[in-house]
Amino acid sequence: MKKISLLFLLLVPIFSQFGKVEIIEISPETVTQLPQGKEADGIIGDFVLRNELIECAIGSSAPDRKANMGAFWGANGMTPGCLYDLCLRGTENDQLTIFSPSRQQGEISYIRKTESGDGIEVVTTAAKSGGLFKKHLYTIQEGEYGIHILSLIRNEGKIKVSGPIDDRWTRFRESGRLENIEWADSVDPADKAGYAYGWYRDKNGKLPPRSKTLHPGDQIEIKRFIAVGTSPVQALGRVAQKMGKTGIVEITLQEDSSTPISSATFKFSQNEQSILGYPDESGKISTQLPIGKWMVSILDHGRENQSFSIDVQESGVRKNCTMKPASKIDFSITNESGEDIPCKVQLIGLGETSDPQLGPVDRAHGCNNQYHSETGTFSIALNPGSYRIIVTRGIEFDHVEKEITLSPQETLPFSTKLKRTVNTKGWVSTDFHNHSTPSGDNVCGTNDRIINLAAEHIEFAPTTEHNRVYDWQPHIEELKLTNEISTVPGIELTGSGAHLNAFPITPSPYLQDNGSPKWVKDPRINAINLRDHHGHKKNRWIHINHPDMVENFNDRNKDGHSDNGFEGIVSLIDAIETQNYRASEILGRAPYQITRRASREQVSIIREFVWLQMLNQGRRVWGIAVSDAHTVFGNGVGGWRTYIPSSTDNPQEIDWEEISRRAKAGQMMLTTGPFLEVETQDGILPGGLARANDSIQLNVRVQCSSWIDINRVQILINGRQSTKYNYTRKTHPHWFKDEVVKFDQLLTIELSHDAHLIVVAYGEELNLKTGYGNSGQGTNKPCAYHNPIFVDTNGDGFTPNGDTLGFPIPTAGMSVEQVKEKLIQAGITTQ
Repeated sequence: MKKISLLFLLLVPIFSQFGKVEIIEISPETVTQLPQGKEADGIIGDFVLRNELIECAIGSSAPDRKANMGAFWGANGMTPGCLYDLCLRGTENDQLTIFSPSRQQGEISYIRKTESGDGIEVVTTAAKSGGLFKKHLYTIQEGEYGIHILSLIRNEGKIKVSGPIDDRWTRFRESGRLENIEWADSVDPADKAGYAYGWYRDKNGKLPPRSKTLHPGDQIEIKRFIAVGTSPVQALGRVAQKMGKTGIVEITLQEDSSTPISSATFKFSQNEQSILGYPDESGKISTQLPIGKWMVSILDHGRENQSFSIDVQESGVRKNCTMKPASKIDFSITNESGEDIPCKVQLIGLGETSDPQLGPVDRAHGCNNQYHSETGTFSIALNPGSYRIIVTRGIEFDHVEKEITLSPQETLPFSTKLKRTVNTKGWVSTDFHNHSTPSGDNVCGTNDRIINLAAEHIEFAPTTEHNRVYDWQPHIEELKLTNEISTVPGIELTGSGAHLNAFPITPSPYLQDNGSPKWVKDPRINAINLRDHHGHKKNRWIHINHPDMVENFNDRNKDGHSDNGFEGIVSLIDAIETQNYRASEILGRAPYQITRRASREQVSIIREFVWLQMLNQGRRVWGIAVSDAHTVFGNGVGGWRTYIPSSTDNPQEIDWEEISRRAKAGQMMLTTGPFLEVETQDGILPGGLARANDSIQLNVRVQCSSWIDINRVQILINGRQSTKYNYTRKTHPHWFKDEVVKFDQLLTIELSHDAHLIVVAYGEELNLKTGYGNSGQGTNKPCAYHNPIFVDTNGDGFTPNGDTLGFPIPTAGMSVEQVKEKLIQAGITTQ
């Protein structure tokens, strides 16, 4: 018999088989065994537990082990030893971020395979858990669609301990309880995955309490079963089968008794409680349900709803149902050359027709009454009625708007060309701050975010997930959007203080957070760590997100006294987000305003005004505009974007170093829609230094597509709004046009001292509802401005004037009454 080398043994996966049950401790060589899917978080060191039907991952014992940022917050927010990923085996459809039995959090003592080899044992000794000994035993059996979890909690301390011991899981768009079984649906129902869990009753037929006081020596055991299925009702049925009597329910749904319907939703209701189910590709749904009478509703876009009752007994229920063909619209959207392009469709009900609700706000293919598509060829099933259809493709393209009437069972073709009328040659549209589900504070699928970016015509978008180095490039390639959008791997480093975005940062796959540095309170340390992560890169970009203008730059300890904030931070960053999704206050008249939260008045800092104050103090930091998108509808891409010069207009050829280098030079224009071009007569762009004597000339040109307009151009001189250089349609009607080019003038600005100049193009009393509908972006006004052009009037270099624009730079602790008094003194109403 040949000897087996030690090296060979080290390379063999560590696993144990118990029948068809496998346990694998993940090593660099076995990462391909981890469950995959939308919420997959498995890394090296985790354990995979699986049978022939399901697979899951249990987090390793590393003290910093956690799922994504959305798992659980707080100082004790790490979650080793928890159930991270669970899906039907081989489906790559994990939708579970984390399941924490009895609120398992914090450091554990050890995790290991059980001696019998059929499970995973997680132990936290009393010394590490405030006197409580905790053990969680994960086991899986052949032929079952779920995991058995036994928790033992014992007070080995000297004082009583009270608190909740119920389970926690995250994150789902919809969840609920049916009798004593908790259930959850996938964020996008089209993913067709559901989860459910239930606690077993004790020998006296009672359920354990959700909260418990344990005196010294007391202990409690909780036995539970968590199941996965292709829908919530299927997962619930698998748990219910463990808890009591059930009967199988099989329903087959077809169109006119021939074609399977897989797009419908089944709603099973009992005692005013309901749960959802989804048919498979053959139109069939199969699930266990507790014995009793149930009401079943079948819902599908474009078809008339059906309802009927069933009486579930142990013998089961089998039923065939038919529905008429769906009414729908077949779209074919191209550019002027007839090429298929990404786009966004709004569907607005007219008359007695309501706006459709196509799906959750987090997905691209149907979010409220919008549909975002990576291609121009798609179908939308829609209830019969009258609709206004608006098709857009970002702010450079004209929109198409038509009214249609859709009859029952009708398939209506809708073909149109989108015309790109705004000429942005030499500039690319960027968004340096976006999120999808790896970030954890949102559940938007990554593909949905990419589609959202393409539909709104963002050409360069670095990957900036919260606290996880990530790369969207594989998703872009999967969606065949490499000709439309470019990315580079990066991160948003996040904590309970300043958030910083950086790119490029190289991911380290299958390590915690893909190798992200750890956030600390001092943004200067974070900026240095990001700058030097995996080696210094000359043009690596770093900016502060949605900055706290008081803490970061003026009152670090928030004691009401100016201390310049985190001194030196401006030299370590490239920009701050002067615009982050919401409406602009670049024309605001004070550094603060009074706002309401619920019924309570509060002081809100005007970020843009403080930025102008900072520029006047010589603290030169560039402004950048981002969407900070977390959903597709409501907080999606497109609210703000930044244009940056580029030597190529082809997204596939965009060079991140060129984009970063030009952005570091301040060559950026920020906009919600108008395309604003500003340069001096001798070609100095935003961010540059110009030389002048008593005046300087600016070329100012504004273009807008068909659904955007402006009626004001305002020059800010050292942050102040000069009435002399305020141009409106009313005062200068011949300067404003109703064509693509709205404004095109050579303006002469008289200067007696050094000054920085910013041009603002604005739409007073206008909005963006044509392009964004009732989404949050729709209420924003058309607005564009650029980073300052600095003008040296005497040849000795630029000298900031120190003007605070009539207000002291704000510090913390100002009361509502104090702010109101200052605003009234400045002639600003507080109502």
